[in-house]
Amino acid sequence: MGKKLHDRIALFKDAEMARERGVYPFFRPIESAQDTEVIIDGKRVLMFGSNSYLGLTNHPKIKEASKKAIDKYGTGCAGSRFLNGTLDIHIELENRLAEYVGKEASVLFSTGFQVNLGVLSSIVASRSDYLILDEYDHASLIDGSRLSFSRVIKYAHNDMEDLRRKLTILPEEGVKLIVVDGIFSMEGDIVKLPEIVQLAEEFGANIMVDDAHSLGVIGHKGAGTASHFSLTDDVDLIMGTFSKSLASLGGFIAADYATIDYLKHRARSLMFSASMPPGSVASVLAALDIIISEPERMQKLWDNTNYAKKLLLDEGFDLGPTESPILPIYVRDNEKTFIVTKYLQDAGVFVNPVVSPAVPSDSSLLRFSLMATHTFDQIDEAIDKISKAFKTVGVSMVKEDI
Repeated sequence: MGKKLHDRIALFKDAEMARERGVYPFFRPIESAQDTEVIIDGKRVLMFGSNSYLGLTNHPKIKEASKKAIDKYGTGCAGSRFLNGTLDIHIELENRLAEYVGKEASVLFSTGFQVNLGVLSSIVASRSDYLILDEYDHASLIDGSRLSFSRVIKYAHNDMEDLRRKLTILPEEGVKLIVVDGIFSMEGDIVKLPEIVQLAEEFGANIMVDDAHSLGVIGHKGAGTASHFSLTDDVDLIMGTFSKSLASLGGFIAADYATIDYLKHRARSLMFSASMPPGSVASVLAALDIIISEPERMQKLWDNTNYAKKLLLDEGFDLGPTESPILPIYVRDNEKTFIVTKYLQDAGVFVNPVVSPAVPSDSSLLRFSLMATHTFDQIDEAIDKISKAFKTVGVSMVKEDI
């Protein structure tokens, strides 16, 4: 057996070193349902690290819908959508999603990550084409761009002047697709879609919006970023995931009929992956019903977001430019981020540490995310403990010039 592979793997010491220091914060086993409170090591822990923005992952109607689908269809489809793995409920969900986000058609993928891999690698596939990405786009968009034969251009985060500069130097021929997150998953700010639409019109570009963290959060009845800005007709492709507000697993892309038909026959991560299992599909259908019929859930999410944001800002925390239920609490030091995370879990608060290489060390943060089902008392308790953790560990709450 070749030794070089083992030698290369042996160089990876980061996780081992964190474990030795007792601050390793990943793969923490949860012993209960994903809710505002979870059980870890038999203890109650407040969950402020979940992407279940509307708090639907434990909803009885959604669980019942999933169980009924399993009773009818079994636990899996034993094949890809392209061949034997298409059920009638797949088609039903695709039609519902297209209507929900305001497009002619949509197609389901097994995960949101696979959506971005499949779409970007197939739709902009010529060496004379260009993918233009925000530098803070999700990793799945970055990886999808790497699979494309097109040329990849990145512009500074949400910087419209830099985007203009990049578009200006591109030749007129070839497809130009601007690809952005709707709500950026770590920073929590919203893409400047109106300005991007203007630039796309000026330079003959198309637009794709990744609404993974936007569905159920912004827009009419939670329909996402394009809806939020009343620009649905100006966005060519709308992508979304089901693992967040929609309480399941999977993803979709919505566009005009011709584009979706093309992707069904060219997106390899769709054609060569097993299809979404029936229980997951039924969960999304049920979640859509609840989101549309209970708009007060989204309002409660924003009530919680505004309440928590004010408390954190009043305490002096640096939250950056966030405009969403994703509240990045900046620590700006990798080691202290790990220590604070461990302190908080011991104190009964679950948050996610974000450190380099995901972000520069001087931008490391705690990702504190709200759910519609959090109570103000839970938010009070969590923020009080975060404040104590920062003081105990010696983290400055004041943003320094860097």
